Amino acid sequence: MATFLKSRDVMRETLKAFLLEQAERLKRHAQGLCTQTGRPYEYLSHAARKEDLARAIATALLEPGLRGLAPGRPLLLDAGCGTGFNLLELSGLGRAVGIDLAPEAIALCKERGVRAVRASLLALPFESATFDAVTSFDVLYHSWVTDDRAAVAEMARVVRPGGVLLVRVPALRALWGAHDVEVQSRHRYTRRELETLLEGCGLRVEQATYCNSLLFPVLFARRTLDRLLGREGSDEGFLPAPLEWAFKQALLVEAALVRRGVSFPIGASVVALARKE
Repeated sequence: MATFLKSRDVMRETLKAFLLEQAERLKRHAQGLCTQTGRPYEYLSHAARKEDLARAIATALLEPGLRGLAPGRPLLLDAGCGTGFNLLELSGLGRAVGIDLAPEAIALCKERGVRAVRASLLALPFESATFDAVTSFDVLYHSWVTDDRAAVAEMARVVRPGGVLLVRVPALRALWGAHDVEVQSRHRYTRRELETLLEGCGLRVEQATYCNSLLFPVLFARRTLDRLLGREGSDEGFLPAPLEWAFKQALLVEAALVRRGVSFPIGASVVALARKE
């Protein structure tokens, strides 16, 4: 009897915690906050501007991958488009459309004049072999993506034969910290893990590299210090102008080197370009 009562109390507390979590998510939606981070989507929108150079490293891989495709502007899908800055970048390479689960993100995409629809990465609302290229920037790592292999297979499904899939994810467990907890990370990948994931879905990896590599020592020191001091919350933020300038120059150098075929052996992120045969 005592065991039954104890089990009942545990179930009651579990249900209570679940309901409170769902209520908090609804509250965040009502306040225009991201359910992943609790931050305003407008804040995330501003933060996304800082990712322009990081995206430039990824698109340095994508641009050569698009050469040799059918004449005309390629059709591109950004799977997990967020607030739309990825789509603005991709629009310079072809006709771009995005998907995202968050209605707030879709609303911001519409404000920016880019095309996006609400959909799940695991059930893309498109026919097979629709797109010349699919991109995924920092999506597969998230705890909401419970099956990264299924997600990659679904993205590969909508790529045309001869088309490409570009994936970027956070790298290396050594960098795990409070920021990962804050944004509900599930995993940080090695380059080999990402390559194996793509190859397991029938894709041929053409290039893979770590990125944010020149800044890796700074980030590694920061994350290590955060763990030692028990700091909580994300370490993302707006830096003084001189530091922003220095970081910008480092990422510009990386983008230029990646465009020339250089692959870095270590970094805070890993990006890979794979082709569908």
